[in-house]
Amino acid sequence: MVLSKIHEISKSKINNSAILLSNNKKHSKAEIDEALEIINSWKSKHSYPLQVFKNRLKRVSEKIDKNALSAQRLKRISSILKKLNRSYDGTKPTMKVTQMQDIAGCRVVMSDIKLVRLLYEKYYSNGNIKHKKINIKDYISSPKLDGYRSIHLVYKYTSDKGKQEYNGLLVEVQIRSKLQHLWATAVETVDFFTRQAIKSNQGEESWKTFFKLVSSAFARFENSPIVSQTPFNEKELYLQIKKLEQRLQVRQKMQQWMKSIKYFDDFKKKKNIQFYLLELDTVLNRLNISAFTKKEEKKALKAYSDAENKIYNRNEYDVVLVSADTISDLKKAYPNYFLDTKDFLRYLDRILNKY
Repeated sequence: MVLSKIHEISKSKINNSAILLSNNKKHSKAEIDEALEIINSWKSKHSYPLQVFKNRLKRVSEKIDKNALSAQRLKRISSILKKLNRSYDGTKPTMKVTQMQDIAGCRVVMSDIKLVRLLYEKYYSNGNIKHKKINIKDYISSPKLDGYRSIHLVYKYTSDKGKQEYNGLLVEVQIRSKLQHLWATAVETVDFFTRQAIKSNQGEESWKTFFKLVSSAFARFENSPIVSQTPFNEKELYLQIKKLEQRLQVRQKMQQWMKSIKYFDDFKKKKNIQFYLLELDTVLNRLNISAFTKKEEKKALKAYSDAENKIYNRNEYDVVLVSADTISDLKKAYPNYFLDTKDFLRYLDRILNKY
């Protein structure tokens, strides 16, 4: 399917394709291939409005923080399917893929919590944005029960001159501090290597509890609200973290993962890189990185689709197409793909060595 043809596909066809991929029934290879192509095309359609929001996010964040780190990504099919199958309080899943608010997402990591608030209040709470804001979740003032902290804003793309075929598409904007970012990417690193889904609140209770407690400790560093149902007393909180770290051998495992990863890339001779395709193999501990320029966007989207089709239903592999300004920014924005937990462990040591 040519990517532009997605404009001619009905939303019901897109939703049915997602349902086919997310259920456990047997389907022919032709049916699966067609469904994957439709969902990948639906994702790719979001690429243009996503770039619009990311460009603005980069511009305004760097006005107040020269170290602001911005990036963007299209949601992985594996993440889409997990979300479609997620139930809340035992209710039957009702989410449709065309209703998902985070198919396209851009994120900025600010140096500290004060700059997070300044950016949000100056350019998003009171800022002049022509696109319709349809949702806001402040997970910093009210952290998720699993410990996740960030600010999420969802906008509906709107244009009255050109590019109207993208009107109505949703883009999510995330604003988080460096410390919140280190926590979130450490969770994803553990998910990769332990075959869990802590990020989706599915996994071993000991790991989920560890990250919930660490989130509260990090919130204390930032003088922010801690996660409910975690100890308010610092000493009790830190000692619980220390006990779980010793049982799970968190530091030892993360250091082993960092040492084991092997990198393969094709961008040493390329200039003006805009997109990076990251393919992580947790069996061989191998990360393949393919680079694409702005002019190669369609080629990058096609490579992303092909890679996702290849690893469909295989949990030991992960792939994502992201945009970052430099390879250095890429590593900072997605340390989980590089299995880089050095900074997370540095903050964890402050907790472990306190009492």
